Amino acid sequence: MVRARRIQLNRSAGFAVAAASLVLVFVSAGSPIPLYNTYRAQDGLSNADLSVVTAVYLSMAAASLLVLGRLSDHLGRRAVGIAALAASTTGLLVLLDVDGVAELAAGRAFQGLATGLASSALGAYVVDIAPRRRPWLPAVVTSASPMLGIPLGALLSGALVDHGPAPRHLNFVVVAVLLVVAAVLVALGPETVLPEADRARRAVASLRPRVLVPAGARRPLLAMAGLILATWSMGGFYQAFGPSIAEEELGSTAALTAGAVFASFTVLAFLGGPLTARVRPHRALQAGMLGYAACMAGVLWALHAEATAAFLVVSLAAGITQGVAQTGGMQTLLARTAPGERAGLLSTVFLLNYSSAAIPSLVAGRLTTTFTLFQIACGYAVLVVVGVVAATTLVRPVPPPPGAGRRGPSTHVRQG
Repeated sequence: MVRARRIQLNRSAGFAVAAASLVLVFVSAGSPIPLYNTYRAQDGLSNADLSVVTAVYLSMAAASLLVLGRLSDHLGRRAVGIAALAASTTGLLVLLDVDGVAELAAGRAFQGLATGLASSALGAYVVDIAPRRRPWLPAVVTSASPMLGIPLGALLSGALVDHGPAPRHLNFVVVAVLLVVAAVLVALGPETVLPEADRARRAVASLRPRVLVPAGARRPLLAMAGLILATWSMGGFYQAFGPSIAEEELGSTAALTAGAVFASFTVLAFLGGPLTARVRPHRALQAGMLGYAACMAGVLWALHAEATAAFLVVSLAAGITQGVAQTGGMQTLLARTAPGERAGLLSTVFLLNYSSAAIPSLVAGRLTTTFTLFQIACGYAVLVVVGVVAATTLVRPVPPPPGAGRRGPSTHVRQG
């Protein structure tokens, strides 16, 4: 009897699939956002409801990272990555039948679970098999995936809502099909986690909530926390209030405009990697944060003046500057992280991300009946100032581990 040979992607193809799958989970997470105005008009949802739904999504992502963030260190990157893609698909199926806040919150909860799993498992997978000739690439993919994927999902959804049939369903069906294809391709990729004799016991033990901070990464993580507060808090603002900004402040009810408002803030963040390829990581973080602060001042002015074009241009610039800062910050962290600590550290970083977005969103949701959107944006600007000051003053150069070259630690790739 001849045993069929298992088809397996090579390392380069596996990296491309892992990176694309990570981005795709965030594309799925961004797809409901342009429909928020539709839900407000047709299903009676309020700004406060949408703010709470955003907080549910972010809180579920944070909880997933806290409890499940280290699971792929024991069960393998592929298995947990496929679970993330399955959870994301489930969320889209729930969103096909939204007629109130409960269904929307349930769908977003599944998407939060998916982004948490993907951030740790697929994020660590990307770092494991990234090309060693481009040491900045893993930092770009892991930090920019949510900043690229969520706005792309919002833009795709906005276009389909405005110009396609079945505006409340087609976008979810399209992304769900892509997620299924991605799951099949991830299953064909090389595994990078060695099998353990007692991996079931270790996997169960890893479910105990734990925030992992490698000893050499403590100070860089503090600087990264300031960066995250400044950028992800505003990301939560754009996600919760982007459709309302488009309608109430900029005078447009088009779903594509709502998607563009949100996308403008993060869609160019991926440029941070190429722009910082020859810049020392701590300098990239400092320069990016200072540029980001200037852009946020421009965003407030554009909102106050109801200047649509200026708002979008300054938001795009903010995306580039935060991409520069995020890439520098992630490089300082990954330089001090062993392969077995990657999933745990990435979970900690994304836990900070989602917490920095969720908590202000919950508070802002309570204030929507008292303050205008511009006044709420000014409150978020205070968080930006605090985060920028913390990030730029706490960051320090991080030397590579003893004996390590610029190529970084090697990672075992198990065949089969």
